[in-house]
Amino acid sequence: MPRWRNWQTCLPAGRRTGLTIVFYTYVISSLKNKYLYVGLTNNPERRVAQHQNKKEKTTAPYSPFRILLIEEFQTRQEARNREKYLKSGVGKEWLKDRFEKVF
Repeated sequence: MPRWRNWQTCLPAGRRTGLTIVFYTYVISSLKNKYLYVGLTNNPERRVAQHQNKKEKTTAPYSPFRILLIEEFQTRQEARNREKYLKSGVGKEWLKDRFEKVF
């Protein structure tokens, strides 16, 4: 017979109730190529380390990276909206204007 754990501990990351979880939108830039990656996480240190250690297929060929931007949000939806903006054409232009010395 299966054991049932507390339902709050079984929820995916960021969906536990009663806890305050902060979300981050981050931008990293390859040190080798002109490549920007925009992502969303609740643990930026862990996530950037995954990119640096080539644990992600998408970014592995472009490693190593530098962190350009980390923004904090109170809800996942706010962070997701910002991520979508930064991935858009207008958002990419904003990043290039703000970090023109990187390119």
